[in-house]
Amino acid sequence: MRLLIVEDEVRLASALQRGLIAEGFSVDIVHTGPDGLHAAREGAYDVVVLDIMLPGISGYEILKQLRRARNWVPILMLTAKDGEYDEADALDLGADDYLTKPFSFVVLLARIRALLRRGRRPRPAVLTVGDLALDPAAHQVSRAGTRIELTPREFSLLEYLMRRAGETVSKADILHHVWDAHYEGDANVVEVYVGYLRRKIDAPFGRASVQTVRGAGYRLDVHDDPA
Repeated sequence: MRLLIVEDEVRLASALQRGLIAEGFSVDIVHTGPDGLHAAREGAYDVVVLDIMLPGISGYEILKQLRRARNWVPILMLTAKDGEYDEADALDLGADDYLTKPFSFVVLLARIRALLRRGRRPRPAVLTVGDLALDPAAHQVSRAGTRIELTPREFSLLEYLMRRAGETVSKADILHHVWDAHYEGDANVVEVYVGYLRRKIDAPFGRASVQTVRGAGYRLDVHDDPA
């Protein structure tokens, strides 16, 4: 299995390379953002271990460019930065996993092996269903190129429906994922927000993509066409 390490700390990169080679991997290392982007584009790697803070261009930018080009190589982000927002940014942009320095080599190795088991799978930075597009990182929604303004709750509801496009999801599922696992309010709040969403993403465009499945819940139609 071929791994690419993009890390500007030379000693750390070399130590990781030695350890991973000892585990049977073929490992290349580069130390700058531009070199990392070029190597990830041109090399047939099974996993890329990518630092965020790099000279030239950041790991975030490398990640964005790879996913924009529909390159789905599994990417594990490394960074000295911590905090839930940094992790959320990396995952929203299409990363597959995330580790904060300092980290255990044993944990890194386990994460890499987990990514290898999962293999390449699409993690688009922008979710699309037909001409409906949602960018989790930029918090933007558009339909047929027209920007749509949503409240945070409407955005979360649409994101959940888009991630489950074509599937029927129950009110209970929506409450659990969009509101709170312990939400105890009126379940009809889901119906209210579905109505809000329809008035913004469907009605102005002559669509009926958010469908009610009687007795079961709601579904975002992946084949919706203009009326």
